[in-house]
Amino acid sequence: MSSSDGFLTSLQSIQTNLFRIGGPILMVFGVVSCIVSLIVFTQKNLRKSPCSIYLIAVNIANFLYITLSLLLLILTTGYGIDPTKSNLFMCRFNYYTTYLFGILSPFYLILASIDRVLVTSSNARTRQRSTPRLAYICIGCGTLFWMLFHCHALILVDIQEIAPGYFTCSFRAGPYVVFLGYYSLLIKAIIVPLLMIVFAIWTAKNIRKVRQRRIAPVTTNTGNTAGNSERSFNSKDRQFVLMVVVDICIYVVCNTMLYVVVIYYQIVQNTGFTQIGIFLKLVGSFLSYISFCIVCYAYLLISKTFRKEVKRLFFCQ
Repeated sequence: MSSSDGFLTSLQSIQTNLFRIGGPILMVFGVVSCIVSLIVFTQKNLRKSPCSIYLIAVNIANFLYITLSLLLLILTTGYGIDPTKSNLFMCRFNYYTTYLFGILSPFYLILASIDRVLVTSSNARTRQRSTPRLAYICIGCGTLFWMLFHCHALILVDIQEIAPGYFTCSFRAGPYVVFLGYYSLLIKAIIVPLLMIVFAIWTAKNIRKVRQRRIAPVTTNTGNTAGNSERSFNSKDRQFVLMVVVDICIYVVCNTMLYVVVIYYQIVQNTGFTQIGIFLKLVGSFLSYISFCIVCYAYLLISKTFRKEVKRLFFCQ
């Protein structure tokens, strides 16, 4: 066996063990993270907050992404069990759910970051636009849009014979491959993280302005004042700002390697994707899944409100 063959064999062994051993551990951490977060954010004193509604949507999308997409990737890469090779429904359903929930979670996170921009605004009328009704409308319309947008995966993905007796589930060759490549590059690798970073910086600037000048109380339709809104921002809303910003940081950092691989693939797509490229893509995908599985633990570290709610739930306080 040549040194190059030995190197490629080692890469295959690493990627197999990564998903065989690390995959189930990551999945358990992710499921627990999503369930705990959902229990906390659906509590009576939190669920009325628009940001809490967005974070509930984020964790539902994370849970479905983990239990559907990550589970199948663990079975396929770690254990060599691939039901998509023999079942057309599973083949298309896997691609559809992977694309759908892979974009829904960051989409909801972008909505949450926009909500934090509104809440931290020095303009009282702008702050009043952050409402549960707007949150439900944005989540509903956005979810419907992405569900319809990704319907192509239910039609243009097939089981293909790439070698005698060897079948694989893949999208059809031709323009559709080019479309998916640019979709992954422009939407997931550039626009999504860029929007997250922009709104996070915008929120930070708003907070700086709030600290620099005193907001005059303005009476709202409910009889409350903007001064009450400011006091609320200084406590619970400030915790939500921190959670959203940390969530964005985790997502961007964990997905950076996958972004680089996607960009690299677009550059070398005419010359084929080597075994090393496949290895880097799988490792990048594993790191990407981490961002969907650890947010609860990050909340516990940085948010006093979240820790308090978890303690109250588990210790029946």
